[in-house]
Amino acid sequence: MDPPAAKRSRGCPAGPEERDAGVATVRGRGRPEALLDLSAKRVAESWAFEQVEERFSRVPEPVQKRIVFWSFPRSEREICMYSSLGYQPPEGEHDARVPFTRGLHLLQSGAVDRVLQVGFHLSGNIRELGSPGEPERLYHVSISFDRCKITSVSCGCDNRDLFYCAHVVALSLYRIRHARQVELRLPISETLSQMNRDQLQKFVQYLISAHHTEVLPTAQRLADEILLLGSEINLVHGAPDPTAGAGIEDANCWHLDEEQIQEQVKQLLSNGGYYGASQQLRSMFCKVREMLRMRDSNGARMLILMTEQFLQDPRLALWRQQGAGMTDKCRQLWDELGALWVCVVLSPHCKPEERTSWLQLLGKWDKLDVCPLEEGNYSFDGPSLQPTSALSPELLQKGSTCITNMEGWVGHPLDPIGCLCRALLEACRLEEETLALYPDSGPEKRKVAYQHVPVPGNPGESYLVMALEVALLGLGQQRALPEGLYAQDKVVRNEEQLLALLEEVELDERLVQVLRKQAGQLLEGGPFSGFGEVLFRESVPMHTCARYLFTALLPHDPDLAYRLSLRAMRLPVLETAFPAGEAHGNPLDSIVSNRFPRWFILGHLETRQCELASAMLTAAKGDPKWLHAVLGSIQQNIHSPALLFKLAQDACKTATPASAPPDATLLGIALELGLQVMRMTLNTMTWRRREMVRWLVSCATEIGPQALMNIMQNWYSLFTPVEAATIVAVTGTTHATLLRLQLDAPRREELWACARTLALQCAMKDPQNCALPALTLCEKNHAAFEAAYQIVLDAAAGGLGHAHLFTVARYMEHRGLPLRAYKLATLALAQLSIAFNQDSHPAVNDVLWACSLSHSLGRHELSAIVPLIIRSIHCAPMLSDILRRWTLSAPGLGPLGARRAAKPLGADRAPLCQLLDAAVAAYITTSHSRLTHISPRHYGDFIEFLGKARETFLLAPDGHLQFAQFLENLKQTYKGKKKLMLLVRERFG
Repeated sequence: MDPPAAKRSRGCPAGPEERDAGVATVRGRGRPEALLDLSAKRVAESWAFEQVEERFSRVPEPVQKRIVFWSFPRSEREICMYSSLGYQPPEGEHDARVPFTRGLHLLQSGAVDRVLQVGFHLSGNIRELGSPGEPERLYHVSISFDRCKITSVSCGCDNRDLFYCAHVVALSLYRIRHARQVELRLPISETLSQMNRDQLQKFVQYLISAHHTEVLPTAQRLADEILLLGSEINLVHGAPDPTAGAGIEDANCWHLDEEQIQEQVKQLLSNGGYYGASQQLRSMFCKVREMLRMRDSNGARMLILMTEQFLQDPRLALWRQQGAGMTDKCRQLWDELGALWVCVVLSPHCKPEERTSWLQLLGKWDKLDVCPLEEGNYSFDGPSLQPTSALSPELLQKGSTCITNMEGWVGHPLDPIGCLCRALLEACRLEEETLALYPDSGPEKRKVAYQHVPVPGNPGESYLVMALEVALLGLGQQRALPEGLYAQDKVVRNEEQLLALLEEVELDERLVQVLRKQAGQLLEGGPFSGFGEVLFRESVPMHTCARYLFTALLPHDPDLAYRLSLRAMRLPVLETAFPAGEAHGNPLDSIVSNRFPRWFILGHLETRQCELASAMLTAAKGDPKWLHAVLGSIQQNIHSPALLFKLAQDACKTATPASAPPDATLLGIALELGLQVMRMTLNTMTWRRREMVRWLVSCATEIGPQALMNIMQNWYSLFTPVEAATIVAVTGTTHATLLRLQLDAPRREELWACARTLALQCAMKDPQNCALPALTLCEKNHAAFEAAYQIVLDAAAGGLGHAHLFTVARYMEHRGLPLRAYKLATLALAQLSIAFNQDSHPAVNDVLWACSLSHSLGRHELSAIVPLIIRSIHCAPMLSDILRRWTLSAPGLGPLGARRAAKPLGADRAPLCQLLDAAVAAYITTSHSRLTHISPRHYGDFIEFLGKARETFLLAPDGHLQFAQFLENLKQTYKGKKKLMLLVRERFG
């Protein structure tokens, strides 16, 4: 900034000797001789010099040219940059709300008039139509500029923001596009120097008269100071001129509203928990990057202002006091802030004194207590740094055995590799001759194109090659995984960002050779490389980098691509914990085990490992050598069954295209992976097991009948009895499966026999869950069916539950075997016990079905089941319901009609009389039980219960007398419950 005296003396009226020397009102404007070298074409384009030559006739030529060349911005793109702030309009509203677009519309609609340029000051009026029903608005705009940059703006709309308003844009574009129509005046000090005393006095008096209400107090104060000989204003030579531009010592930068930036950042940080606030702060970061790309010194100024506001965030002190960490959103913003400072300090275009001042600022901020610490500066215990590989009804002696990079380059808080790679790529970026104002705002982003740009002083070197080498050096570096969830997540994000940059680069022959060279060096890099033979337990895996290298190298050097990717398949932290093929923690959901509490991103790393394996499997289709090599690596290094299952599915899908014959080798690998998953998860039942089992049967079917029979014959090491009987055997013998296999009759029977054998074995191991599936599968084979039925009978004696027995019994009846159904129903009843108050027991319907079955078979079967009913059921309503059903029709009306009786049985005759006695006794017992703890709110229910009891009592010849005696007994026993007994008398007498 200028010292006060220099500011006041800027633009002072020049004496005769100064005008002759050619410095006049803009003396010291810096190296005019360099500016005079510009071509006449540039002069004509930027300023219609011939139109104003006459007006400048009294001014020395150097002054004229300085006013011309240090005048207004020549590029609309510059105006655009300072009026967009990286604004991304919603889809369908292409740039409609961008101030530049609005300003352009105002210009095109003729809204700009009374444009006047006095020296380095431009002014004009903008007429803007108001909303419907509102009058037209008039805005007065003033712009000061210096050396082709706008240094300050003022507009009647009072819009204060980080970008120019539409009215400033409109006036600026008018000045650029219609330079010949702009009325031009020399700096006001030059005009004043041409006036005599009388003219000057008249000029001042007219000026005061025109604006006396605004300027009179100021005019009187200045007059008093001028008349005072010793005043400060008389000690400074000359007087200020706002239209004369800046001095040579002044900073050369665009207008930036510093106060507004500070206020906006402060407000956005106070709303830091909201998504919109974070997005706007990132938009401001993008503006800084844009300024740095344009080599605008405002970039560093704006970054300093933002950093100061970040450090004044009150949450920093609060988090420090509480010992709590930042929120993830806040950490990401601080990361971007740090990355920008790396770009600023390392910029090759900055001056040494600027870099020194920035480093001093950074050092000052770093000493503040609230300044957050960088993540990743942690030490590790010794054991974690040991090599993971044990290598010789010899390897260890090849290089250092300690990790060399505790803090990796990729994932570092300041992102050095990312910054350097982007800088090198930026130097190679192809730019079109005509740059669009908003190259990324269209519906489809334009693909970035790069070219080889030679390094100065080393023509054989290319910036593009260097970018690729730098990225691969960082990605392939063996480094320890940092502590903390956010630091680990940053490693992942930095890797993905770097690879996204590399994927934009189209590989030519020169870059392919670089890839091959770097891949070879990574394989031979020892402990410095993440692809070296010896890895350390805490090393960051190389899966993501290897997948990019595999895809890029495969068309050019497949052998190198596979060797590099197979080496990268390792996941060191798991190799010391689980043998090959053993599951960890939760076997189906890849969740971090308690044995790895600090590996927060283990699940993500395993997913990337799976993606690398899938890419190799897909690419190796048709090549048995590499397919088996990849399979061995998968079985050795992947420990998550969920991911192994996904690989098996991917392999099967790739091996069976719709329009080509299947790949037998890849199909076999898919089946082998599926079998491994079955073995790993056999003792861990989850909802995904059924999906896996069904898929495995489908995969075996694709291979052929022998594969299907093999998994049936070895089911005990792969499936549970339920899975084998209900999924494997059933799915393997469905019509769709048999149709797919296209077997002849002998082979089909062989498959059926295998399925029946499996079903019988499962039924013997788990009769409760497998007996019914076994019976169903063995229906068409008499011997097998009898064997399955015998298994059920044997299991009933061994404790097979009544629910399963009833289920099988119903199945038998449905298959037309009522006597076997009756047999199983009696076995189920023998195990059943329903208490007096269990009238909603789950087996109620099964009991009623068994009673109906026995009644349909005949009197003999009904007589045999009555004692079982009486012994097993103590619920009075159930007994009464069964009794009433049996009295409605004669027994023997079922399939065995030969035993049909002549008439229905009476309740007072055998065998139903026993059931009637049991029902009456149950009502009496239940009544006493209910009355023991009855409450008044249940009196009504009890009266209804007695009504049903009376209906059952009356089925006996002396039932009326028995019921009367029963009621009398109740009245005597529970006479204390007067209200209840009164209700009993009212209902029953």
